[in-house]
Amino acid sequence: MQNEAPLSMNRNENNLLPPDPAPSLDSSGHVDAVPSSSPVQPAPPRPDVAHSFATSGAAEDPLSANNSVTEDIRVPWGWTDLVLFVVLAIAGFILTSLFVGLALAMSGANFHRIQNNPHDINLLSIVIQVLVDLGLLAYLAAQMRLRFRSPFWHTIGWRKLDTGRIPPLAFYSGLILSGFFLSIIVSLGSSLFPPAKNLPIETLFRDRYATVLFMSVAVLLAPLVEETIFRGYIYPVVARSFGKLSGILATGALFGLLHASQLWGGWSQIALLVFVGVVLTFARAVSRTVVASFIIHTSYNSVQVIGLLVATHGLRHLSGAF
Repeated sequence: MQNEAPLSMNRNENNLLPPDPAPSLDSSGHVDAVPSSSPVQPAPPRPDVAHSFATSGAAEDPLSANNSVTEDIRVPWGWTDLVLFVVLAIAGFILTSLFVGLALAMSGANFHRIQNNPHDINLLSIVIQVLVDLGLLAYLAAQMRLRFRSPFWHTIGWRKLDTGRIPPLAFYSGLILSGFFLSIIVSLGSSLFPPAKNLPIETLFRDRYATVLFMSVAVLLAPLVEETIFRGYIYPVVARSFGKLSGILATGALFGLLHASQLWGGWSQIALLVFVGVVLTFARAVSRTVVASFIIHTSYNSVQVIGLLVATHGLRHLSGAF
């Protein structure tokens, strides 16, 4: 028979609680269960159950228990959000085009002249693209802040760049040089495999104002928007679903193919731009921050712009620039 616990163990230190009733014996002489005056405490939840409840709120992250899914790709959005983003991007482009057309009509612009003037068409296309890009950034910022209750830049992937034991100045210089060499590789590849016909983007470089605006956007806005969308918003969802290698290849390919309309007919140039997208996504995956791919992208575009300025003698000789 088990030893009975002393009655003093069932009282508090000040003896404010009444003593527990004494155990009663049944007809066979066995001790019945002793009723307790203390409330029954529920058993603590099992660790695995608690973990399942803690992670059940993660948005579409079936690999959250997998150690290979690093923190930089644990994002609160999923495939549904990506599909919605694509729909909004298409709708935003259409609505922005209509808005710009309405603004021109209200200002008394001659649509017939605009439609037959490549200069005006190029300027309008750049302006529309800038407005769409800014609208998409605003949408993502609102989604992070209002829906996910998280800071925009950090959540979208703009985390502090960890240089490890490498001095920060040397690390950042290496990223800038990476963009420089990437631009040289692409230029050499394009020279070895020139397009068979003129590319659509060449029409932008027949007018000085359109060229200046295009170069400004390429250096100041395009890397910010494209890295935020492709490497910050799209890559984490693909990588956590299919693995980082697939995420790198798929995001890079998508980046290059979405620029195909500007390079249509130059299949080697499209392939080279896919290569650029893969390199940028690889830098994002290895460093776990969009900052690295942004620096390389900005350096790459800057070298391209400098090359254009040199080739055209400061935009004094524009004839397609290619």
